[in-house]
Amino acid sequence: MAQLVDLFAYLSVLLRGAVLVLQTLTVGTVTFDLLVLRPGGAEAQPARQGQRRWTAWASLGLAVAWLLWLALDAAVLVGTSDLGPRDVLGADFVLTGLVVSVCAVVLAALSFRAAVPTPWLLLPALGVLVGATATSHAAARLEDRPLLLALTFVHQAAVALWIGGLPSLLRAVRRVPAEAARALVVRFSRLALACVAALFLAGLGLSVFYVGTPQGLYGTAYGAMVGAKAGLFALLMVLGALNFFLVRRLDRDASELPRRIVRLVECEVGIGLAVILAAASLTSQPPAVDMSVDRTDAATIVDRFTPHLPRIFRTDVSHPPPGLIFPDSGQKLLSYIPGQSVVGPSRPEEIAFSEDNHQWSGFFVFLIGVLAILAATGRARWARHWPLVFLGLFVFLFLRADDNYWPLGPEPFFRGFLVPDVVQHRAFTLLIAAFAVFEWRVRTERASRPWMALVFPLVCASGGALLLTHSHALANVREEQLAELSHIPIAVLGIAAGWARWLELRLPPGDRRLPARIWPVCLLLVGFLLLIYREG
Repeated sequence: MAQLVDLFAYLSVLLRGAVLVLQTLTVGTVTFDLLVLRPGGAEAQPARQGQRRWTAWASLGLAVAWLLWLALDAAVLVGTSDLGPRDVLGADFVLTGLVVSVCAVVLAALSFRAAVPTPWLLLPALGVLVGATATSHAAARLEDRPLLLALTFVHQAAVALWIGGLPSLLRAVRRVPAEAARALVVRFSRLALACVAALFLAGLGLSVFYVGTPQGLYGTAYGAMVGAKAGLFALLMVLGALNFFLVRRLDRDASELPRRIVRLVECEVGIGLAVILAAASLTSQPPAVDMSVDRTDAATIVDRFTPHLPRIFRTDVSHPPPGLIFPDSGQKLLSYIPGQSVVGPSRPEEIAFSEDNHQWSGFFVFLIGVLAILAATGRARWARHWPLVFLGLFVFLFLRADDNYWPLGPEPFFRGFLVPDVVQHRAFTLLIAAFAVFEWRVRTERASRPWMALVFPLVCASGGALLLTHSHALANVREEQLAELSHIPIAVLGIAAGWARWLELRLPPGDRRLPARIWPVCLLLVGFLLLIYREG
């Protein structure tokens, strides 16, 4: 049961992410229709066709995601407490979730009816935002609750108007003439600029209340995730700045719109979704101000992340073989199994095993980065086969990442799907294998269809986004915090690498040089961070 609770907790984070994504899209499509398309006149009419259906289907998806999330959380509460089903169904978060689901269904019903004026859709959309605010950290605070609720509402509304409106913008500019598309982009840019300012100010205010001090930022898992959101927000700002300057150039050449701005907006959508997933992970953790005791001090962080020669290149350390059985227990305890009732301090053998896994993975990724850079120079044609190195990484991780399970361990293979850490590791290894096959075919010009080249950026970006939701059940809170600090930069670099490669593929040939140089360096840095990974 304990293992199932851990698995449900991870699924709850994913469902929470789905709720936030669909909430953002639902509100964003409504506001885009009202604030960007409606003032556009007859020229924007082609873009309005089908826009309401987007809102309807996003709303229905939101209602389903809310109900699934409520059902999962309710099941966990009933299974882990003395509360009965009636007690849980009467809880505030359940009632609020049901209200939000009703608002979403009403919004979908109104959106399917073309005769209903768009302003009428604002009321149920507002109900969705209010309900989401009522289930946030702000609603649970005893102090400064009205101010925190207001800041949270502004924060979520700004994300919805900006990030939620981007897919509608992409759809619109492909359906209207260049001049009308230029007007839509200019109008949305002004709206996005206001949202960015509101998002920054609201986020800064929430950070003051939830993080509190600099140590709360770097010394807690909550603060580390806030830092991840800030890093991704900075990437969005870079893309937004590029879009801003391109919009100004549209006065001279409106034909640049489809080929440049649209590609940058595609990246904004992807990075924005990653930010939302980070927010979902953030809501599953207690605010930093509530973690006044179990914090990691700066000296410990500096010591942990000071580069040392990796274990795999040293001869003065022992490397535990996979499948090692500890004599005193008779059980294989090389990796922690979530759900154990008692978690003791990590054994030296466990630490060594984990470090070996991370550092060998870093060796593969670092080698891939070097080969990718060599291939980009055009002087080493053989280096274009670098994606095949990922197959070696796939085999290594499949065998070593969770060797409590078949084929190296005593536990059945399928039992691992009850353990969140194992599920996440296996998902990552499958992404690695998919990338290796598709990208090698692309590099060797064996890919028969253009979409195959997009597998690499999508795997990198989605893998980085999933890593932001990766949970760590370790011996103590500080070890969890240090694990978060080591994985978050890797996640951000993975997202940056994916979307840089996307731009290299999608931008006009003359604009591809910079993104083509960025993503190999990101892979190189990921490999370096894994090579210096330590737990002791």
